Amino acid sequence: MRQILRISLLAILGLVLYKPAFTQVAISVDFAPPALPEYDQPPCPEDGWIWVPGYWAWDADDEDYYWVPGTWVAAPEPGYLWTPAWWGWENGAYLFHDGYWATDVGFYGGVNYGYGYFGHGFEGGRWDHDHFFYNTAVVRVNTTVVRNVYVDRTVIVNNNTENHVSFSGGQGGVVARPTAREEAVAHARHVPPPAAQEQRRELARSNPQMRASANQGRPPVAATARPGETNGVAAKSAGAPYHPPANRQNARPGNTNAKPGNENARPENQNQKPANENTRPGNESRPGVNNTSSGHARDLQPHQAPAPPQGNSAADQKYQQQQQKLIEKQNQEHQKLAQQQQQEDQRAQKQQNQQKQQQMEQKHQQQTQQMEQRHQQQQQKMQPHQPQPKPQPKPKEHPQG
Repeated sequence: MRQILRISLLAILGLVLYKPAFTQVAISVDFAPPALPEYDQPPCPEDGWIWVPGYWAWDADDEDYYWVPGTWVAAPEPGYLWTPAWWGWENGAYLFHDGYWATDVGFYGGVNYGYGYFGHGFEGGRWDHDHFFYNTAVVRVNTTVVRNVYVDRTVIVNNNTENHVSFSGGQGGVVARPTAREEAVAHARHVPPPAAQEQRRELARSNPQMRASANQGRPPVAATARPGETNGVAAKSAGAPYHPPANRQNARPGNTNAKPGNENARPENQNQKPANENTRPGNESRPGVNNTSSGHARDLQPHQAPAPPQGNSAADQKYQQQQQKLIEKQNQEHQKLAQQQQQEDQRAQKQQNQQKQQQMEQKHQQQTQQMEQRHQQQQQKMQPHQPQPKPQPKPKEHPQG
């Protein structure tokens, strides 16, 4: 047993040394985090404070994601910037990378957290000696307190997207690679999150309403002005409908380097599909099948494979293959309809006819609901094969003498 444990630890150490993690890998989970919710940023309350975007963290005790609200935090030293935490698909699992402070912004998976964090770097402001100047084109500030401001809208020309995917890599994840500058930041001096930020995470973890299973990707507190506040801005909508897999219990303890409040989990089932990169916020679930239908196909997360049936018989394996084939076909239909609807939306916007745009919205809503109804009917027809009990032979009748 000790020999196996030693080999496992050496393998983990070798993996960390072989591939730069850009920040400490704390957790790994077998299914994707929810999409980033849509919310308004509170104004910066103090001069020299930096925006720290919200993110989904993992609680292994409840086997659930929970939302850590975005907030403004005092920089530990003048000149320091925040690199956000992020999830990335690596080695068959979603790995969590914690955030850190440094003199430059490192790699955070290319995830678009908004408010200056558009995938690479930070466009919400810059340091000028000991003073931080805020770009009010992308961040909000309390102008009665914060005087160092400027406006630069060019940074949002190519970054104003509606993609609220919360992870990098894998199917449906953000496609991004670290730049040479970001790699250099990974090896530079880092300052870990201060106690105020750790307290924020603990407060979120202890609140059952912050769990994805409770809020369905739409946390009641999405952001706060200060780290220690429990009340703040509620999410306006979920980034996409939240569909966690049925077999969430497959996560189990793993890396011993996890930070408090985020116990590790290693994957058991690698067949789960991550969130669709075409999802976007601004549209809550509309009435439909199980109230999960949406107005546009791009608002839907792809279907995920259900828990496989018990047993390893040929019938079980055939059922799993059929399920996987059906799910791939349905997800392709999602993407095709999403592209078609997007092209129609663009044409309707160019015409600037509000009535036609409303008719187009109704048409898209009906198309999406019909597609989801059809997919659910297909899933219901494909039920696991259950062997029928063999009929018992009838007892022989003996003639009465």
